[in-house]
Amino acid sequence: MPSAQTPAAPQPDLSGMPEWQPALNPTACEDQICWLNGAFVPLATATVPVLDRGFIFGDGVYEVVPVYERAMFRWPEHRARLRRSLAKLRITDPFDDAQWTSLIESLVARHPWADQFVYLQVTRGVAKRDHSFPNPAVRPTVFAMTSPLTPPSDALRASGVSAVSLPDERWLHCDIKSIALLGNVLARQAAMDGGALECVMYRDGQLTEGSSSNLWVIRDGAVIAPPRDHRILEGIRYGLMAELCEAQGIPFTVRSILRAEVESADELLLSSATKEILSITQLDGRPVGHGHQAGKPGPIGQRLHEAYQSAKARAKQAGAAPLASTPFASAPVAMP
Repeated sequence: MPSAQTPAAPQPDLSGMPEWQPALNPTACEDQICWLNGAFVPLATATVPVLDRGFIFGDGVYEVVPVYERAMFRWPEHRARLRRSLAKLRITDPFDDAQWTSLIESLVARHPWADQFVYLQVTRGVAKRDHSFPNPAVRPTVFAMTSPLTPPSDALRASGVSAVSLPDERWLHCDIKSIALLGNVLARQAAMDGGALECVMYRDGQLTEGSSSNLWVIRDGAVIAPPRDHRILEGIRYGLMAELCEAQGIPFTVRSILRAEVESADELLLSSATKEILSITQLDGRPVGHGHQAGKPGPIGQRLHEAYQSAKARAKQAGAAPLASTPFASAPVAMP
């Protein structure tokens, strides 16, 4: 009898659709090198398998570390948060402290910019698509890249930025620095659509945070911060802000903040690794503050900005340590 043959699979009709082209122009990052799963490779050609759980489920965590004059800024705090996020998702931490440090220093050394921001990402790894964790566990996917860090311009600091109010519709584990950021993406785009840089989000009538920044309310000369709980990501600048306030003799309080308190604040501030400290001078199209100071960066924000710059200067003076003696320091770049 003739052997049965598998019929040819029908081909999808894609007529009329434009030919797929990569969204990233390789020349836009042709000089950048990244770390991916054990090797330094050109960023423009780095790829991961489509079954990586970060790609399929957003199952992973990330960290962003600012670097000034090639010295990491508050790296121990970033490392501790990365460790906490990995533990909460039950993803094996792929490196110890010394190895992470050496990896970042080696990545920074491969690029020409004095000031950089390093992006780290760890996913659960590559496995057959299933919502439950792979059993046995698979090796995590580790990715790191760096880009030039440009602080906010003097003009932006002088004018402040606009923000819009939004309901906080994200999940209830915002304390995990997860790569599953669709809620944050939609919130940021809503701010952009409204002609603003950032959003001010509320859950159950209480202030939480921005799409990619922590928020601070200034009332009667004191800085008020939302509680550090599952509703916000504890930004590294959260601890720094408390330190700066103490050094400047500015009262610092952590408590729940009602929307009415935000809308009647003397000043509003945002902070993040790349934005540093910026004044929000317009909220929902209305000036922030009172009297002649309304709609302008206020005195507390200016003092904290100056204190932040002093903290950066101390980090720069400390300088970058020599590369640790690990395989990262001398690893060649793998070319495709």
